[in-house]
Amino acid sequence: MDQHSTPQPFPNEIPFLHELGVEFLGMGNGEAQVALNLEKRHMNSWMVTHGGVTMTLLDVVMSMAGRSLDPTARGGVTVEMKTSFMQPCGHPGGRIVAKGKAIHQSSSMCFCEGELWNGDKLVAKAMGTFKYLRRVDVGSKMDHE
Repeated sequence: MDQHSTPQPFPNEIPFLHELGVEFLGMGNGEAQVALNLEKRHMNSWMVTHGGVTMTLLDVVMSMAGRSLDPTARGGVTVEMKTSFMQPCGHPGGRIVAKGKAIHQSSSMCFCEGELWNGDKLVAKAMGTFKYLRRVDVGSKMDHE
């Protein structure tokens, strides 16, 4: 996978990512990549990429990296995530790429790391813990609790 890969359909439809304009570039063997062409709507008041956009990309790419190791997982939920912001992420018209990698897994959890790149600049790093989901009806189960 490279940051210029052709976008593919996401393995699962995620309306929030679709709304943001996130592109799925691929996942497999404990790694994943997504990208985003930055627009004004992705900016904060200083006209640089909002930290929430950065964290969203890192969250999803790490989860996908972990899921790529478990073909029975229907999804993954974030248990914990830590993000370090090293420099401003980007401006409208730019393109950012998030890269995720699974670093350890158990039968129900996966520990991952992620990086967000603006060209050749590393702008943020994250580590996260994700729980594998075996069922797709988690949202409806929440309504009954």
